[in-house]
Amino acid sequence: MPDRSLTTEQLLTMLAAAPPRLAALTDGLASAQLHTPPAPGEWSANEVLAHMRSCADVWGNCIEMILAQDTPTIRAINPTTWIKQTDYPQQKFHSSLQAFTQQRTNLLTVLEPLIPEAWSRKATITGAGKPLVRTVRFYAQWLATHERPHIKQIERIVKTLRG
Repeated sequence: MPDRSLTTEQLLTMLAAAPPRLAALTDGLASAQLHTPPAPGEWSANEVLAHMRSCADVWGNCIEMILAQDTPTIRAINPTTWIKQTDYPQQKFHSSLQAFTQQRTNLLTVLEPLIPEAWSRKATITGAGKPLVRTVRFYAQWLATHERPHIKQIERIVKTLRG
């Protein structure tokens, strides 16, 4: 969950920075390396990226629904459940990163031109306990702040791979 309020500019900057940061971190590494966990029971870089894509799918879809409809009711979807409907964990890392990059470009194309009031558009989220009211800003911030530790996780994995 987002812990502190970020400005719109900070959110857009963080969201835009994730794909090129991952590309720079993993440049020159083979797909087989990126599919190898650094230790038993840990995620590989590819599994981390698959999780990031799943979160971006779910929360990005919420943003799009909130913007397309007036105060929609959205059934909560857990990204861990959603990923089971995809082949993200099996995709080659660099192909998956290209898809993540395109997905992020598409999201930023939606978010960048928003007027300030649009960031406050709301939806009611059901299916995960009592109904919650969430905004475009909430989901954008949740996505941006959720990705930070995962980027650091990939950084640690890559450091291990590079020795």
